[in-house]
Amino acid sequence: MILALAGGVGGAKLANGLARILPADQLIVAVNTGDDFEHLGLHVSPDLDTVMYTLAGLNNTETGWGRAGESWRFMAALGALGGETWFNLGDLDLATHVERTRRLAAGETLSTATAAFCARLGVPAKIVPMTDQKVRTMVQTADGWLPFQDYFVRLRCAPPVRGFRFDGVARAVPSAGLLQALSDPALAAIVICPSNPFVSVDPILSLAGLRDLLARRRVPLVAVSPIVGGKAIKGPALKMLQELGLDPSALGVARLYAKLIDGFVIDRQDDALTQAIAALGLRVLATDTIMTDPAAQSALAASVLEFAQRLRRS
Repeated sequence: MILALAGGVGGAKLANGLARILPADQLIVAVNTGDDFEHLGLHVSPDLDTVMYTLAGLNNTETGWGRAGESWRFMAALGALGGETWFNLGDLDLATHVERTRRLAAGETLSTATAAFCARLGVPAKIVPMTDQKVRTMVQTADGWLPFQDYFVRLRCAPPVRGFRFDGVARAVPSAGLLQALSDPALAAIVICPSNPFVSVDPILSLAGLRDLLARRRVPLVAVSPIVGGKAIKGPALKMLQELGLDPSALGVARLYAKLIDGFVIDRQDDALTQAIAALGLRVLATDTIMTDPAAQSALAASVLEFAQRLRRS
């Protein structure tokens, strides 16, 4: 069994690759919920939905978020009434948020609601939120702290970042699904997907007790770099590295994970960094990491699992 930690488009793509090559009962994807927020009275879970739609084959490949075949009549009508339109909710996507909000108000957990959605949409693997408690990512800027979606969507990542905090994380415990995966005797490897290390992965790692659980693991933990050839495939990861005064490269990401992981996967474009990353005490795999289509997603997933297997045997 494989446990993947994921968030955002890059995380969803590798999770989909893993789902394509593993039996349905051998993959658990624990997804960041730090970027969840309440909007227009609805509970929106962007990363959960991106992973869920991708694994269900319903994702919008043009936008990178939301559902394929989307329409926007609701947003147009809302704008005509003077409502907030800075965060787009497509008509199909809106149904997910409405039903999730109803279920949560009725006393269901986020885990239960997510499991119900995945079953309805035919998702082949098990997707779990990182926690069922409320955690909200905040971004520190020169003008003060901003909720993540304000920074990411409303302001389009324009303000330089100075740091991050995850409100509520000290009281949040890993979800039952995440804890079950970590304690499962069949667990063979843990994979950190090529997600933003600051706002997609760190919220998961910051959950109460999770780093201690990972430190006691008996299986290899492998991370995949979201930075390729000095560029972020998608999102503000590179910009964040630069603004925080860190090395804006795959090596910079490796340094962030060095004390936690056993192996690091980089793209062939960054092969020249292999020796420097290995000097951190990590095993390195250089392969093709740009996932242009489902076949490339599956190929990278297979390479990552083979790498983890070699680490397990060494």
